[in-house]
Amino acid sequence: MLRPTKAILDTFRGRRVVIAGDLVADQFLEGTISRVSREAPVFIMRHDSTETRPGGAANAAANVASLGGVPMVVGLTGADAAGDMLRNALAERGVGLDSVLQVEGAQTTTKVRVLAGQQYAARQQVIRIDYEAEVPNADEVERLLIDQLNEAAQTADAIVVSDYGYGAVSPALFEAAKRIARERNIPLVADSRFRLEGFAGASTATPNQDEVEQILGPGFTDADCERLRERLGLEALLVTRGNKGMLLVENGKAPLSIDAVGPTAPVDVTGAGDTVIAAYAVGLASGLSYADAASIANHAGGVVVMKRGTATATADELLAFAREAADAANQAL
Repeated sequence: MLRPTKAILDTFRGRRVVIAGDLVADQFLEGTISRVSREAPVFIMRHDSTETRPGGAANAAANVASLGGVPMVVGLTGADAAGDMLRNALAERGVGLDSVLQVEGAQTTTKVRVLAGQQYAARQQVIRIDYEAEVPNADEVERLLIDQLNEAAQTADAIVVSDYGYGAVSPALFEAAKRIARERNIPLVADSRFRLEGFAGASTATPNQDEVEQILGPGFTDADCERLRERLGLEALLVTRGNKGMLLVENGKAPLSIDAVGPTAPVDVTGAGDTVIAAYAVGLASGLSYADAASIANHAGGVVVMKRGTATATADELLAFAREAADAANQAL
């Protein structure tokens, strides 16, 4: 399989990728457990810090930027504190906000992960609190998002539609993305947490194993995936399988199993799928085949699962990771 090289990653520079979808504020609230409460049999945690990182489609955009591409984000935030922190986090990572709507009265989708531990001990996630998007005037917001997509995609080398089910991705927006991709002859990558079957007609899709099982049931086969690819009218279906790697089912080719790269025990898988989508899309935007883009994305996923929290992979990290993986493989021979 293709490994990341400087020559390949240099082709990523300047590739313009539209990421249309649900923007999420991933917050990591850390604290120190000091004692047990008198009011209930629960620990008392003293707050130490809170960090906001881009999540969902915003994380995919941050990864496009970290790999040298130019992300163009189409999505929305509320005019609230979480939205401000998310927008700041995107700007700090070099992601432009020109196509991001700030909607008065909307609530920014926010996932608060509480990490706790005793002093000097590693923090462990103990609970996640979700604040899901609430968007007023949904029809008007949909029209504005489609307008932003039409404008941003005029210079795009690829389009990603990232649907987490929080309302930014409507059937009409996806149809607009399909039309633009067809007219401009650029790849359209679809990813949907709950409704992959509603995204027929994309160039390719990147569901994880659980999402495929929701459609095909447990124990699905390569042949089942091929039939799903045909049913959805995709050129390629890339199924991510955690530490088992990936399965690529491509039109006219035998199914391709891609082994996971690096350690099989991840530190944290939060947001790894967004990194895979970003690397895959930038690879396709750079002219790589589906198989070669998937291989690069596999390495990018291997980088971020060894980091804590929602993270990004850089070109330099991919190169170093590929060298380490190759050395480990040679020593095992």
